[in-house]
Amino acid sequence: DLDECAASPCKDDQYCLNTDGSFSCKACDASCVGCTGEGSDKCKTCASGYMKEEEKCTDIDECDLPEKVCVKENEDCVNTSGSYKCVCSEGFEDKDGTCVQT
Repeated sequence: DLDECAASPCKDDQYCLNTDGSFSCKACDASCVGCTGEGSDKCKTCASGYMKEEEKCTDIDECDLPEKVCVKENEDCVNTSGSYKCVCSEGFEDKDGTCVQT
C-alpha cells in the first residue's frame, strides 16, 4: 500500500486517512484550525473561541469571563460552542436592540 497521505492531498481543514490502496479526507473537529487526525486533541491550533486545555481544544465560556460580554441592561449571556450570544432576560424582549419588559 502506498501512503498517499504523505503528499498531504487534503485541504487545510481536513486530515488524511490512509486506506488500503487509497485514502480519504476527513473534516477536522470544529475546535481546530488544521489537524493531524480525528478529535479535539489532534488540532494544530485551536479555533477562535477555543483554548488548549490538557492537550485538547476546549470551548471558552465567554459568559464566565471576569469582564462581562453582555453589558446591556436586562441581558443574559448564553455560552455556545466556540462563541456566545446575548439574549434578553426572562420577562424581557428585544425592541430595537434594547431589552424591554414584556
